[in-house]
Amino acid sequence: MMNIVLWILADVLAIAFGIGGAAQITLTKERYRSLAHSQHWVDDFGSGHVKAIGTIKIVGVIGLIVPPVVGILPILSPLAACGLMLVMAGAATTRFRRSEWGLMTGDTIYLLSFAFLAWGRFSLAPFGM
Repeated sequence: MMNIVLWILADVLAIAFGIGGAAQITLTKERYRSLAHSQHWVDDFGSGHVKAIGTIKIVGVIGLIVPPVVGILPILSPLAACGLMLVMAGAATTRFRRSEWGLMTGDTIYLLSFAFLAWGRFSLAPFGM
């Protein structure tokens, strides 16, 4: 049962971060900022930084899903969850600096979701067990 819960969580997070990362890579900084008030964090970063963050998200999403699906180095999946957890720690820090408390709460929920996913895949329902 835990395996199913972890797969669903991984899929939901992968979709959300895949869409977000793709938007950061493909849209201009100004266009990305105009999507929603929650995207005004880009004001604190250069265009290259925004694209780099989007690229890191995409690489994390690939690491989250592809290795266990193809059966090659599935340990990369919980490691990718740890990496995305660090991305969200940076996001929460940016929200803290900007005094965006409600948005920081959302980033913290994502961070905790990735932490649960990593813990789940390291301990509760590791791949290959």
